[in-house]
Amino acid sequence: MLNFFFAGFSRKKIRMSQALMESLASASESYIDRIEDLHAFVARAEEKGDFRACSIDTEADSMHSYETKLCLIQFSIPGALAIIDPLAVGIAGLTDFITFVDRFEVVWMHGADYDISLFNSTFNWVPKTIFDTQVAARFLGKDKFGLANLLEDEYDVKLSKASQKADWSRRPLSAKMLEYAYNDVRYLLDLGGKYLERLEAIGRLEWFYESCQAAQESVLCRSGKSEDEVWRISGWGKLSSKGLHFLRHLWLWRDDECRRLDRPAFKFLGNQEIVTMAEHLEAGRSVRPPHYLRPGPVKRLHEAIDVAIAVKSSAYPVKHRRGEGLRLDIDENRFEKIRRFRDQQAAKLGIESTVIATRTVMERLAANNIPGEEKAELLLKWQRELLDPCL
Repeated sequence: MLNFFFAGFSRKKIRMSQALMESLASASESYIDRIEDLHAFVARAEEKGDFRACSIDTEADSMHSYETKLCLIQFSIPGALAIIDPLAVGIAGLTDFITFVDRFEVVWMHGADYDISLFNSTFNWVPKTIFDTQVAARFLGKDKFGLANLLEDEYDVKLSKASQKADWSRRPLSAKMLEYAYNDVRYLLDLGGKYLERLEAIGRLEWFYESCQAAQESVLCRSGKSEDEVWRISGWGKLSSKGLHFLRHLWLWRDDECRRLDRPAFKFLGNQEIVTMAEHLEAGRSVRPPHYLRPGPVKRLHEAIDVAIAVKSSAYPVKHRRGEGLRLDIDENRFEKIRRFRDQQAAKLGIESTVIATRTVMERLAANNIPGEEKAELLLKWQRELLDPCL
């Protein structure tokens, strides 16, 4: 199973020396906003010929614009850090960089879920083999596994969190933002190497490999909301089919306005205000737009409402409830048996119990109306081996 997952990984132990750690702490720093500088950086890295591991992080803008966009790629190899500016270089200009990253046996990330999604949506690509320091930390029993916590624990380095919610599309970037971005990858290679050694020493290396691959596959298989779901914002459940009809038209109006303004929805008109408007229209009352909306959006709002009013009730959305579908027939005694055994195993291993199995997984394992072949897919190999005595 793991040989299939990691056919491209040589299984060499990536051991990071103290000298390498020091070189990372004082590594050269390159801010790359021209394609010729990116090519030069890649050429210098290729001359070194060390493709065992690199590390990557990203910064995106989802707080200040309509669409989430990739704003920075932070990259590190031994002795060199780079911040690549996709807004300046252009997404098309990063093709060669992606090919370059694919030469590495392993790409280290921290909390890789978001980065994987961002790479997949931007390039329709993700690195072949991703190792996640957050996953490793949880297998090592860390109760605080944010990167800042791990670096403080390992290196006595305190990272500023001041730029976490910064506008990464802003140019030029401040010195504080650049420092934050470099530090997100500065220690990842060394930290990852240390964690691999410790996982091997306690016999959890295979667990780590399998879990990283499963996490990557889970992100890639995850689908977004369908067109019939995306407008069902918080609060839709209390509306009738008529109310849902108006909610959908109001949501589409807001979405169009946000696209025009290149602004996220929450900075234009909140979900609760949209739902309240739908309730008023559902009850046959008129809608009073917020006073801060400009004449153009207000005019288009009333036009959208007029269009909605003209639609026949037979075309209203179907009123369905959350959680419709198979209702689990859970054997509570079996569930409690699995939960107790899982907690005992977690305590023995010194790890968080949800790493072994979440409540949702345990409920399905204990359900009488879930077929055995489906249950077999709920657990990774190492999880099933741990829980097998109670299954």
